[in-house]
Order: sequence, then structure tokens, then C-alpha cells
Amino acid sequence: MESKDDFARRSSDAQYNTEVVPTSGISSGRAPAPESSLQAPLARKALAGFFLSGLLFAFLGAILPAWRHHLAENYLTVGNYFLSMNVGILASLGLARWVLGRRSSRALLVIACSMACASFVYLALIPTGAPESWRMIGTFGLGAGAGLLNRAVFQAISAVYRHDPAATTNLSGTFFGLGSVVIAILVAGTFYAYTVASILVFIALIPGFFAIMYARSHVPFDPPAEASWSQTVAGLKSPGAVLFTLLLFFQFGNEWSIAGWLPLFLIQRIGISPESSLLMLAVYWMALLVGRVVVQALLPGVSHGKLLMSSVVAAMFGCTVLLATNNSFGAVSGILLVGGGFASVYPLVVEKIGGRFPNYHPGLYNGLFSFALSGGLIAPWSLGFFADRWGIQVVMGLPLLGTLMVFMLLLAIWAEAKLMATR
Repeated sequence: MESKDDFARRSSDAQYNTEVVPTSGISSGRAPAPESSLQAPLARKALAGFFLSGLLFAFLGAILPAWRHHLAENYLTVGNYFLSMNVGILASLGLARWVLGRRSSRALLVIACSMACASFVYLALIPTGAPESWRMIGTFGLGAGAGLLNRAVFQAISAVYRHDPAATTNLSGTFFGLGSVVIAILVAGTFYAYTVASILVFIALIPGFFAIMYARSHVPFDPPAEASWSQTVAGLKSPGAVLFTLLLFFQFGNEWSIAGWLPLFLIQRIGISPESSLLMLAVYWMALLVGRVVVQALLPGVSHGKLLMSSVVAAMFGCTVLLATNNSFGAVSGILLVGGGFASVYPLVVEKIGGRFPNYHPGLYNGLFSFALSGGLIAPWSLGFFADRWGIQVVMGLPLLGTLMVFMLLLAIWAEAKLMATR
């Protein structure tokens, strides 16, 4: 027979081995599924939203030759396209906060994709010879849709990020780069086959498909609680967060300075066809995408300091080659050097910073990411002024300076990480 001591010990073990699950005041015979299992289906689909985000942000660089800006040196207008898109991103921050206070992230995903789809259709309906300000309204809508999309995606992937931050971050970057590659190839492949309006309508089908996919995702998802502004500001007080955001600000500026202006630069400096310039833009995005995957695999066995130095030298040498070349071979060589040099920065930062934000908050992450993307659009906007004054060749000068800034910020992140480790 079981003694009183054995019974007490067995009861104690059962108490500590029983998982207590909050039920929010709802009593039932079964414990509710954990948050991660409820959110996982939407989170996996939301990760694919980074593909659409990459497509939206890389759109301007791919569409400028189709809008015939390579035939006239209206660089200020080109820069203003990037400015209007940036304003749309910033305007979306308050709208996203308002929507998430009343609806779920799934609803915001549908709204964001629908806005992007409508903006593409609007741009397709603009008649030839219309004022350029009409297109700026459309790019503003694209920026707002992209901003809403990013906020919704960061909210929806909360569960999977908490489970595996590094894998989630790397997968997000891969989807984003893939979207950038696809838009360049898509416009290049349809450049001579279809009208600009037809190309834009075809592109509009992509966010339209995403909107339908998210609308049909029947996943229980309660309206998320938004953090207060004081909590967000408190998160920004971390030196790691500040350095991380500044580095992304300059790095995105470097990448988008080239991605936004590369087709126009190649057409006007080398004299290649618009279709060829767009294919070279796809090569640039592919070099970034493949380079990041390769670097991620090499990180465990390679000296990070040597990798950083070689990347900086490769990026700067690639910009110099592009600035001096007068043929397609030199252009492709320079593009591969720049893309390969830029590719290692993101994995190096992710490795050092990935574990520094254990308390994931979607609003804070979206704020950091939106600030970084603003740098990616401010840089090509400023190039419109520089190119208008000094010519298209100045396009390769800004990434040279930005690469040096990224190098110094990455050194500062490493130093801050070592200091925190000693503490």
C-alpha cells in the first residue's frame, strides 16, 4: 500500500509537472493552444509578405526606364519619386497604429496589399503626358502600402521570431531580396513586349493575390496591444538599438542609391539598352541575395574582421569600376563587386545584434526598420539634386562615402557588444 509520504511526494511532483495556461477568464475542459501554435499559420504566410515588401521598394529603380526618364536629364523629378514614397512610409506609421488598435494584423495585411494593388492600377491609368506630380501621388500610395505591410508583418511574425530570431531574420531578408530580383526581371522581360500600363496592371496582380491570400487566412488572432510611446522611446535608448538603426540607415542608403539609379546610370554612361540595364539591376540584387546566403554559411569558420575589410574594399573598388567603366563587362564586374561587398554587412550585424533584443516588440522593430528604409529612400532622393548639378556620374560617389560610414558603425557595434559581454 502507498504510504502518506509517497502520496505527498507524488502529489507534489504532479503539481510541478502540470503546465498552467492562462485562459483569460474562460473556463473549458481543454487548455487553449499556446500563442505560437495559434499564430504560426499566419506567421508563415506573413513571412512571405517580405517578398512583396522587397518588390515594392525595388519598384522605382526598375520602372524608371519604362517611364522614359533615361531619355531626359530630369533628375530632380526622379529624386522626388523617392521622396514621395518615403513620405508615404512615414505617413503609414500613425495609420498602422490606429488600425492595429481596432483590428488584427491580418486585417492590416489585407489593407496594405489592397493599397499597393490600387496604387499600381492608379499609376497604370495615368495618361501619357500627364504632370509628373500625378505619378508622385501613386508612389506616395506605394510607400504607404509598403509601410503598412511592414508593420503588419512585424506584428504577425512575433511568435516565430520569439521561437527562433536568427532564422526568422535571415528568412525575412531572403524573401525581401527575392522580391527585389523578381521586379527587375519582370520589367526587363516585358519592357518591349507590353505597354507601360500593361506592365503596371500585371504587377498589380501580385499584391492583389497577397490580399486575397491574407483575407482567406482564417486564423484566430486577437487585436494586439500597442506599446506606448514612452515604451518605444525607452527601447531606443539602448546603444545597440541606436547603432543598429544607424547602420541600417546608411547601408540601405548605399544599396538603394545604386538600385534606384543604376539603370539610368548604365544607359546614359555606357549607352546600353534599357532592357540590358534592367537585367544588370537584377544581377545586382541577385549578387546581394546570393552573397548574404553564402556569407551566412561561411561566418562560423571565417575571421569576421578579415571578412569585413575585404567586403569594404570590394564595395569601394566596385563603385570605382562602375564610375570609370565604358563597357558592359566593366559594368557587370563592378556590379558583382558592389553586390558582393554589401552582402556581408547584414549577416555580420545580425550575428552581433540578433540576441540583443530578447523582448521583441513589433512596434519598436517596425520603427527601427522604417527609419532604416527612410535612409534607403532619402539617399536616392538626394542624388537627384547632386546629379542635376554635377551629372549622373555622382551616383557612384555617395555609396563610396556611405560604405566608410557603415564600416565605422559596424566596428562600433562590435565594440559595444564586447563591452556588454564583459558586464
